[in-house]
Amino acid sequence: MQVILLERVAKLGQMGEVVDVKPGYARNFLLPQGKALSASKANIEAFEQQKAQLEARNLETKKEAESLAEKLNGQQFIVIRSASDSGALYGSVTTRDAADAATEAGFSVDRKQVALSPIKELGLHAVQIVLHPEVEATIELNVARSPEEAELQASGKSIQELAAEEEAAAEFEIQELFDDIGAAASDDEDLAEAAGVASDDTASDEAASGDQEDTAGKA
Repeated sequence: MQVILLERVAKLGQMGEVVDVKPGYARNFLLPQGKALSASKANIEAFEQQKAQLEARNLETKKEAESLAEKLNGQQFIVIRSASDSGALYGSVTTRDAADAATEAGFSVDRKQVALSPIKELGLHAVQIVLHPEVEATIELNVARSPEEAELQASGKSIQELAAEEEAAAEFEIQELFDDIGAAASDDEDLAEAAGVASDDTASDEAASGDQEDTAGKA
């Protein structure tokens, strides 16, 4: 099916070009979204008559998109989700979640502008925002289980590094516990040994005293 493009479409063509596309793609995407018209003689003539107006409007929306892209590009947004210890999400982060995160931060972003496959694990994820057929911005979604974890991830630590640190901390605490128990046991042994020595000394003293008494009695 042939259509005439009313704006630039990635990997397809520029405004005003007549291109061949699959009928389903045209009916389900290009035509309903106002990106193209069927390339009939009447539509081509109508486009030529409106071309100047369409180009002027495109230029205006492009400038607006570029202005927003300057502010949006490089921004990081936090998305809190539940996940397993390995970092796998219980669910996923979608285009709606990305758009909502940006909108809550004061940026006007529609989910249809977000180019994103569902995110299914914790971490930092680069996401493309198509603000205009010729203008894109890149944001970063910081997907974490808590604001504290998000802060650590933002500093450059991965979920694997965080898990390793937690495991190392747990092992250190266990080792300290065993050391304390060992030290306590050692102290008990020292006390028992000291008590044993004292007992032996007392017994020796008593025996010596008894010998002296026997000797005195015989005398």
